[in-house]
Amino acid sequence: MKPIQPGVKRRIATYLIALWKLIKHPACPKPAKWIAFAVIAYALSPIDLIPDFIPVLGLLDDVILLPLGIALVVKLTPQPLWDEVFAQAQASTQRLPRMWWGAAIVVLVWAIAIGLLGWFFYRAY
Repeated sequence: MKPIQPGVKRRIATYLIALWKLIKHPACPKPAKWIAFAVIAYALSPIDLIPDFIPVLGLLDDVILLPLGIALVVKLTPQPLWDEVFAQAQASTQRLPRMWWGAAIVVLVWAIAIGLLGWFFYRAY
């Protein structure tokens, strides 16, 4: 498997920092804040929704979910506000921390999915 290029990592980090700054901005619309929060939590969580060892799907979730989430936040944010926070993110040397509560949310989603699957099989058989 080909490793992610450093330039791509830097660009993703810039977008995530822009989302972080957007969340803290008072003029940001609430739906954009919620989605930005979810994208950051997922991106920085040490646990993936679909583990990377699952062939194809494990890598596609990162390749598809993050860009779609970022694109949705950009679409929901007024253009001048997005331009402002993105410019701040490009000039920033800030780093984002690991978000362990994001991992807790992913574990909760998996627990619910497994519980529902178990309940389905219990009811079916």
